[in-house]
Amino acid sequence: MQLPPTRDNTLTVLYDGACPLCRREIAHAQGLADRTAGSALCFVDISQDAQRSADERAALLARFHVQRADGTRLDGAAAFVAMWQRLPGWRWLARLARLPGVLPLLERAYRGFLHLRPALQALARRWEPTPGLSPHLERELRSDHAGETGAVFIYRGIATVARWRGDAALQAFAQRHGEAEAEHLRLIEPWLPSHRRSSLLGPWRLAGWLTGALPALAGPRAVHATIAAVETFVDHHYQQQIDHIAVHGAPEGLLPLLQRCQQDECHHRDEAAALAGPSRPWPLRLWCALVGSGSAAAVVLARRI
Repeated sequence: MQLPPTRDNTLTVLYDGACPLCRREIAHAQGLADRTAGSALCFVDISQDAQRSADERAALLARFHVQRADGTRLDGAAAFVAMWQRLPGWRWLARLARLPGVLPLLERAYRGFLHLRPALQALARRWEPTPGLSPHLERELRSDHAGETGAVFIYRGIATVARWRGDAALQAFAQRHGEAEAEHLRLIEPWLPSHRRSSLLGPWRLAGWLTGALPALAGPRAVHATIAAVETFVDHHYQQQIDHIAVHGAPEGLLPLLQRCQQDECHHRDEAAALAGPSRPWPLRLWCALVGSGSAAAVVLARRI
């Protein structure tokens, strides 16, 4: 019969807290240990342990380790088995691992996992929530980032055609507004790590460039009407986020950022609407309706992909 663990045989689990895979597994193990009297397990995040040398920390992070009370260590599959012995629901696996020939097989499987670990870590990080942001706000910021990326390329498309046509006024309009959109993008990027941004930024850039270039071929009036349609949607999109924050709150600094972006977009909308004029032919009205619908569809996609 196995005696319950005591302080004299405390097992210290040395884990990589910077690894999303490790964090999930250790959180589960720690929850079981906390509910089990006498498990004598303690957990140390090596990635945050500045007292160890860089070489020792690198060696401990390369493989899973546990440390016995006498200072000796086990690593790899043997370390997992030692931890499983202390956890309810996992002891059967520890007993299975002690059958002849099983532990070497587990070690080979663990070494195979280590080769896949970097790719699995990258995949896991994509699904981890951004610290400080609710899932809703993270989705909205992902759509904001994608939208501002598209906006930068809308003005690049306009500027390209304006240069070709020799339209200095339209080129100046595109450059002035494009610089504001690029500033919005610069301000939003620190809020959203690169691995949490939309996977469709390439298509957004192409769609944005075409959304600017096509009406520019028809002339300034079509450009201004297009910008007014786009910015009308963007104003509503930012207002929805501002209303959400008013009810549910947000990390400090996010609300002023969204309000600043919204104010700039409203200025772009009003300027473009005034330049386009109140009377627009039906083909231009149809185009603007398509642009508005396309912007709404792009936001839905960017929230999810």
